[in-house]
Amino acid sequence: MSKKNVDDILQEGIYGKKEINPEERRKFLGTLRERIVAALLMTQVREKEAYPELINLMKEHPNAKLYLNGTLNMSYLKKYITAAEKHGLPYTVVINKNADTHIGLVLAYDYAIDKEDIFLSRPQQKQQAKKKSKWPSLFKWLKRR
Repeated sequence: MSKKNVDDILQEGIYGKKEINPEERRKFLGTLRERIVAALLMTQVREKEAYPELINLMKEHPNAKLYLNGTLNMSYLKKYITAAEKHGLPYTVVINKNADTHIGLVLAYDYAIDKEDIFLSRPQQKQQAKKKSKWPSLFKWLKRR
C-alpha cells in the first residue's frame, strides 16, 4: 500500500473518501450489483402483497441484509420490514435525495456473490388471471345498458 501524499489527504478532507462505483451504489441503495441476491422495483414494492419469492430468499440467506428505499411510503415497506424482523435479517432504510433510482428494495450480502438474475417478478399465471378477471366484469356492465 502506497503512502498518501499531501494532495491526497487534502482531497479526501474536502470531498470525503473515494468511493468505488458511486453510480452503481446510488442505483442499488448503497450496495454493489455483485453483492445482490434479489431486487424489487419501486412499483413492485408498492403492490398490495409481499413477494413470496423474496420471503423465501430471506429464509435461505439469513446472513444477508435488506436495503429499503426510503423515498417510498412506510406503509409499502412495512410488510418487508416485518418479514425481515421475523427471519432475523438486519435491514436499513436508505434515504438518498441525490440518487435517482427505480429500485425499491435490495437483499444483499457484504461480499460479492455474482448472481446473474437478481430482479424478481410475479409468476405469469397470476398476472394473466388478474388481467382476465377485469374484462368480464366490464363486459357485464356494458351488456346491462
